[in-house]
Amino acid sequence: MNLTIYSLAFLGGFTIMSLELLGGRMMQPYFGSSVYVWGSIITIFMLSLSLGYLWGGRLSLRAPTLGKFGAIFLIAAVTMYPLVYLAEPTMELIFRAIEDPRYGSLVASGILFVVPTVILGIISPYSVRLLVETTERAGQVAGRLYFVSTLGSALGTLATSFYFVLWFEMNTIVTLLTIALLIMGALGIVLQRWSGP
Repeated sequence: MNLTIYSLAFLGGFTIMSLELLGGRMMQPYFGSSVYVWGSIITIFMLSLSLGYLWGGRLSLRAPTLGKFGAIFLIAAVTMYPLVYLAEPTMELIFRAIEDPRYGSLVASGILFVVPTVILGIISPYSVRLLVETTERAGQVAGRLYFVSTLGSALGTLATSFYFVLWFEMNTIVTLLTIALLIMGALGIVLQRWSGP
């Protein structure tokens, strides 16, 4: 079970950074790729993750299970996939309404990325709670888990920026990330049912 939790945390970190980089590519045709645009994207992701961490900490107090953890991934997939259809029309509307690329990119980032990123932010604190068996080991477990999650973020950054954007269209990458979330989320639910309550 622990290997599954670490794998899920790895995928969560991978997806967050991959999505953030894709956000920059999505914004570029409408708002450019200046420091303002990246500042907007990073701000929205950081704020969303902070809300997700807070929410995840609260959810982890309510009888956490691997099945519920898997469900978080399914919800993340469901909230992320609409980007395939909504990203371009949303940015087109905002681009016409807000001329300043600073505020246009900030609003667009907020509309497109807050919900999936908040859900993805739930993963880290929830996974810590699933792994911690005694308070004496809490620090060690948290450190190992954040190592795995951050390693996923680093690899997600490299894979997306070095390879994925060269091999696939952005919508294809979002679809692949969605499929990965669905598969791993379903795995968590199935393993929970096999292992019992």
